Amino acid sequence: MSEKKEKYIPLVHSKLRKSFIKVPKEIYKASGIMIFEKRIKSLLFTTDLAIIRNSNADSIMAVYPYTPQNSISNAILSVSNVPCFIGVGGGTTQGLRSKYVAIDAELSGAYGVVVNSPMPNKDIKEIAGFVDVPVIASVTSINDDYIGKIQAGAEILNISGGRYTADLVREIRKDIGKNFPIIATGGKTGESILETIEAGANAISYTPPSSSEVFGQMMDKYRNEDVAQ
Repeated sequence: MSEKKEKYIPLVHSKLRKSFIKVPKEIYKASGIMIFEKRIKSLLFTTDLAIIRNSNADSIMAVYPYTPQNSISNAILSVSNVPCFIGVGGGTTQGLRSKYVAIDAELSGAYGVVVNSPMPNKDIKEIAGFVDVPVIASVTSINDDYIGKIQAGAEILNISGGRYTADLVREIRKDIGKNFPIIATGGKTGESILETIEAGANAISYTPPSSSEVFGQMMDKYRNEDVAQ
């Protein structure tokens, strides 16, 4: 039997915007998750507006280590040209405040809201019953009550176990079955991303280089061009 040929994909580029942040091609091996009829395979884990605007990721996961603020969420939603999943707390921010941050994010256009792993299940239940977008519950270890999070109304799990993420995905997938949607961190290499997908992740969150790193690479390129001249 002949090998399946890859389809030719025509490329159309901008004259100016050539420094796009590209997610690793291995992510396209994931099944993806259908959210509001959009298939999401890659989520860019960042709040950097310039990176958000110059990426080929399917979506943005905007979670940051400060109490959620509507001004930050609204800025991200206004700049992004792809679906955004907005963090609404879980550590120091819980209860009624997270609930109202979540509804504000939804009404501003978020495709989903993300709760950090410490968020109590009772708060997940309150948020899930209040908003009309998916609640994505983060899981960081096998000791997290991920079954309880699902029962409380979380529609997607976001698994982030550092270098043990693939193992964590594999164990959780055994417990929750093959159909429940899982987002997971994929690590820095193509091999680790594929391992995480094979373990059962449907979509991958990818941490891009920072703006300063990208700018540093551009400066090195300019210096090399000057030397060559």
